[in-house]
Amino acid sequence: MMYPKIACCNFISNTKHLRQLALEYGFDGIDWSFTRENLPETPLEESSLAKVIASLYPLEIRYHCAFKKTDIGHTDAAEAKEAIKVFRSVIRLISRLRGRSLTIHVGLGRDSTSILSWDRTIESLKDMVIFASNRGVRLCLENLAWGWTSRPELFEKLIRKTGCWATLDIGHARVSQAVACQQFKFEDFALPHPERFLSAHIYHEERENKHYPPDGLVDIEDRLYFLKELPMCDWWVLELREEKPLLKTLGVMKQFFNCYGNNLIHRYGTHASKSL
Repeated sequence: MMYPKIACCNFISNTKHLRQLALEYGFDGIDWSFTRENLPETPLEESSLAKVIASLYPLEIRYHCAFKKTDIGHTDAAEAKEAIKVFRSVIRLISRLRGRSLTIHVGLGRDSTSILSWDRTIESLKDMVIFASNRGVRLCLENLAWGWTSRPELFEKLIRKTGCWATLDIGHARVSQAVACQQFKFEDFALPHPERFLSAHIYHEERENKHYPPDGLVDIEDRLYFLKELPMCDWWVLELREEKPLLKTLGVMKQFFNCYGNNLIHRYGTHASKSL
């Protein structure tokens, strides 16, 4: 069994410094988040972005859309059409950048699903998955701390009915009402379709829209062990946007892999260490 690739976010605006930090601390890649504010709008801006992405080599780059209140399943047809237009433009951009994975959300930045249509969300997401696949991009749906994707039974339906891939955010899952009230377990977000999860967001939990690092391995150990069992989940993003909590989480991750490797060797013998 191989280690997943460990990535950090593009949380430093100076990409030279971002690359230096990532390589210095042994990260495998960068999870590049687009917002509506930093999305290139002209060919010149796109060309500039392509140069920035190329400058991050040899780090692998995967992509994430943090578009608040941009929903392809909006009840207003004009709003939904505009969101679809935006997401399609991002998919085309990522394809031109030779990216192969994009994580998106349903209902990001909202506090109610009243303006979202379930049926339109399903149909639009299904079409978006096909659109992305035709351009070599795997579209992943992320679970949020609230809303439809915070409920394992609805998250499962969105994945199954649309054919999309998935990203498991372990901090969102921890604080979701469905898990907090013990109606569901953390594992229920992925158990129906473990083969559909391509990536994970790693931190302890989200409180008041801020991500907090684990204080120690005990905080996230069980969730990490579960992630290791997802067969396609090879991209773990330490989703902290400040250096100190990021490196604190990285230290916990190293401790986990040291323990995990020792447990494998104990169980399977020395041959297991060759893949770790």
